[in-house]
Amino acid sequence: MTTTPLRLAGVFALAFISLPARAATPQVGEIAPNFTRPTLDDHEIELNRLREKSPVVLVMLRGWPGYQCPVCTKQVRDFVSHAGDFERRGLQVLMVYPGPAAQLQAHAREFLEDKNWPASFRLVIDPDYAVTTLYGLRWDAKNETAYPATFVIARDGRITFDHVSKSHGDRVGAEAALAAAK
Repeated sequence: MTTTPLRLAGVFALAFISLPARAATPQVGEIAPNFTRPTLDDHEIELNRLREKSPVVLVMLRGWPGYQCPVCTKQVRDFVSHAGDFERRGLQVLMVYPGPAAQLQAHAREFLEDKNWPASFRLVIDPDYAVTTLYGLRWDAKNETAYPATFVIARDGRITFDHVSKSHGDRVGAEAALAAAK
């Protein structure tokens, strides 16, 4: 039996049909996809419930790519140093820490150890990348987890600011997030 170009095209088409579609990263003006994820003390946080109270600054960290990301550490410390500014502006900060499910909670606890985490900030873990994938941010390469990203989400659920970094740097600082939330 010979393989014709038409037969090969059919085989390739079937192979691509069975691949799961990757979600598109939400953009300004779109409704932020809702999700529910656990905190480190096993409480569930639902994005829609938070944003119904006040706007949310959603920060996707790199999480656990096999080590604690120094750029994430710098970004989080910057946000923590401006915690009072976020509170005065009525903004909630929600950070997502993705990674493989095994030991993710322990790695997230380690990440927060020296950060003076404000009571008003929330951190959820994203075992096995459910939210990361939902937001089209899965950086599926060796020693990677997620493309770092920051979104400002209004009370009606619309995204009013988005920034996705396709590198380790290029992060949104606290002052830029505060300015974007105006």
